[in-house]
Amino acid sequence: MKPELIEGSIHKDARGTIAYNNIFSECLTDQGIKKVFTLQNTDTVFVRAWQGHAVEQRWFSALTGKFKVLLIEIDDWENPSPDLPQLEYVLTADQMDILHIPAGYASSIQALDECSVLLVMADYAQGELQDEYRFPPEYFKEKQNEISKQICK
Repeated sequence: MKPELIEGSIHKDARGTIAYNNIFSECLTDQGIKKVFTLQNTDTVFVRAWQGHAVEQRWFSALTGKFKVLLIEIDDWENPSPDLPQLEYVLTADQMDILHIPAGYASSIQALDECSVLLVMADYAQGELQDEYRFPPEYFKEKQNEISKQICK
């Protein structure tokens, strides 16, 4: 399974703006989200890298501001290759896009705007599973990232 960007939509009228994502519920058949929380980095310089899950899936959506999310599909959880390909996504609060991160990926999260807030949803509850892998920020070689935009239909 590959990461998917589930595009949201915006409706504007005289009353204001509504951001929504009707496709998301269709993509979630039998997924069962059990944990919901938000992340807010201290500033736009700090990068929350690298954390991954071999079993757990996650979904990210920017509630405020903008985030750069890098994803790496891990080849070996105990000793991953440091030069694995990286996928890059930019999530903004302007539109309710939701990034689905399947099991098997590690992520790097950087706020691009001050006071940005990221909504995170997961299919396992806190403490239900020991499935958290962390790697130092410099572990994976920096490279030109492939911009990815795979849409769930």
